[in-house]
Amino acid sequence: MTKEETITAEAAIDRYADMVYRLALSQMKNKTDAEDLFQEVFVRLVSNVEKLESWEHVKAWLIRVTINCAKKHFDLYWNKNVDYIEDEERVRGEEAYEPPPEHPVREAVLKLPPKYRMAVHLYYYEELSVAEIAEQTGQKEGTVKSQLHRAREMLKELLEESG
Repeated sequence: MTKEETITAEAAIDRYADMVYRLALSQMKNKTDAEDLFQEVFVRLVSNVEKLESWEHVKAWLIRVTINCAKKHFDLYWNKNVDYIEDEERVRGEEAYEPPPEHPVREAVLKLPPKYRMAVHLYYYEELSVAEIAEQTGQKEGTVKSQLHRAREMLKELLEESG
């Protein structure tokens, strides 16, 4: 490996920060949890960067760790039993806050159950193949194909409902 190809945590953050944040946000559905997840992933990277052999390995490792951290988050008792309040202004009784309009497809994707949302994100946003998604998630290729098919059907219904 040449000096330019040396894998460091800083170089990995520069190269893959956007990818990890997008994946974290797609899984967590709110910025606060996505930012926490993002930090957790890169703290783990700092501890493990010397074990990573190539940039392809780094990317695969980051995707896998992000997925695992998101699953761990949802397995916690607290997160199974709490409803999040994103609109703090309404809680404090101040003037209603209107979030910026989102793209209807993105809104529909965020309404999907986590396993379908993850498959859609990895396939369409990160442009991973079905085989790569199966490898990253520890599933069979047929399972990933089924998740993508079901997700497309759900998205079609959600988008038809919203006009």
